Amino acid sequence: MNPTRILTIALVACALALAACGDDDESSDESAATAATTTEAETTATEQPKPKPEPSEKPGIEIATADSEFGTVLFDGDDQAIYLFDKETSDTSECYGECAAAWPPVITDGEPQAGNGADDKLLGTTERDDGATQVTYNGHPLYYYVDDGPGQILCHDVVEFGGLWLVVDPEGNAVQ
Repeated sequence: MNPTRILTIALVACALALAACGDDDESSDESAATAATTTEAETTATEQPKPKPEPSEKPGIEIATADSEFGTVLFDGDDQAIYLFDKETSDTSECYGECAAAWPPVITDGEPQAGNGADDKLLGTTERDDGATQVTYNGHPLYYYVDDGPGQILCHDVVEFGGLWLVVDPEGNAVQ
């Protein structure tokens, strides 16, 4: 067998073995495909690995407004009503355990986005005890009511867990 051909086969085998040791992303697949189709003349050149693109930060949950029986109030992008807990006087949540089971916090994976009628300047976040990022609006941590369906507001002006639960107007105030 021709020594150049043996060298080419060995280089292709090494390239495939190295590609198999990496992670399973597209750049590894591309490297393996490139190595398998490399010509004899190209095998002597040193290839530089392509830099991985930086992961783009995905946008967070959308907070918007919609009309309701209580006036214009906050909803998320899935049309779930949003509440605040009047017991909380800062952006730090006091609702955990059974409280959070009944009143799940509005959680986001990225920066929350202001939708129709919401004020981007009033949106913020706070870190919960478990490390999750909870959305705030005008400094109030935001919550859902567990039994609300899309477009429903079932527990406005309800006292539970030591405070009053109220829907939120576009200025970030509790609707009384």
